[in-house]
Amino acid sequence: MYIYELPDWPRFTWQTDRLEALLGSVRHQQGRLLGQMQHLGFGVRTEAAVQALTQEVVKSHEIEGERLDPVQVRSSAARRLGLDTAGLEPASRHIDCVVTTALDAVQGYAQRLTAERLLGWQSALFPGGRSGFYQVRAGAWRDDRTGPMQVVSGPLGREKMHFQAPAAAGLEEAVQQFLTWFNDGPALDAVLKAGVAHLWFVTLHPFEDGNGRIARTITDLQLARADGSSQRFYSLSAQILRERKAYYTILEKTQQASLDITAWLEWFLECLGRALTASEHTVAAVLRKAHFWEQLAGQPLNERQRKLLNQLLDGFEGKLTSSKWATIAKCSQDTASRDIASLLESGILLKEQAGGRSTSYRLA
Repeated sequence: MYIYELPDWPRFTWQTDRLEALLGSVRHQQGRLLGQMQHLGFGVRTEAAVQALTQEVVKSHEIEGERLDPVQVRSSAARRLGLDTAGLEPASRHIDCVVTTALDAVQGYAQRLTAERLLGWQSALFPGGRSGFYQVRAGAWRDDRTGPMQVVSGPLGREKMHFQAPAAAGLEEAVQQFLTWFNDGPALDAVLKAGVAHLWFVTLHPFEDGNGRIARTITDLQLARADGSSQRFYSLSAQILRERKAYYTILEKTQQASLDITAWLEWFLECLGRALTASEHTVAAVLRKAHFWEQLAGQPLNERQRKLLNQLLDGFEGKLTSSKWATIAKCSQDTASRDIASLLESGILLKEQAGGRSTSYRLA
């Protein structure tokens, strides 16, 4: 029996005494992070917000097995948040839509969550009504025409069913009940409400696809309400991805237990706390990047050099070689070699020890 089949559904309960210390710790971390960011300049805060938004979008999709190009996601996020995008690769329409959805949740946290808003978010995930090779009902509730909505894993013929969602009949009414609670429900700590909302929406599973990503978007909206800020400096999805197995395990157990969701809320608060701790590394990287460019103020650099240096600062995958430089900067091998030689001469880049055809470079 799933929790939505219980007679008191959806009257969730939890043991406040088991959550009190955890909630207080998370609230303290949130306040400390926001306080630190307020003392930084506008440019640094915006850069940190771009980094967090990029992480949130990329990692939320990666949880579901979809890989987005982080360079394009960052480009779209930077353009929408007003950062200089010179040299950045333009984003595809799909990525622009996904980033716009994530920003709508955080920047529009004070607006009511409506069915139209949810349908718009889900539609943005599937441009052209497709998910890879498969057709998806985009911008519409699921209808169960092909059978009940089931979450399964494993090879064909040996699938394991983790969860079966409520029947599509009565789904719109169930979503409206959720939205009424979310917008006008009884007073509840905003962080706890984020945890309850996440579980409730995932349990309803109202879409044919994209339910997990939309649940995390709703969670982001509610966490923005908890922060009282339209800027986000941490990524819950990045932390969930690190703990993906535990995430699915606790969701599966909770949906097959009782309406006492204390264990789920404990895990949610602990995961959020770890996400806030991880954000300290993101902020530190942003500060290092700002300091780097301050040191290079007045240094004559072309657009290609700025683009590649920013990629190195943001975490370049693999080793930087002249051929990779030429590919990313869309220039000839000779131009790439001249760009690199100039940076070596200025002491901005250093040559790695391995030479020959495998010569690579790193920031000094």
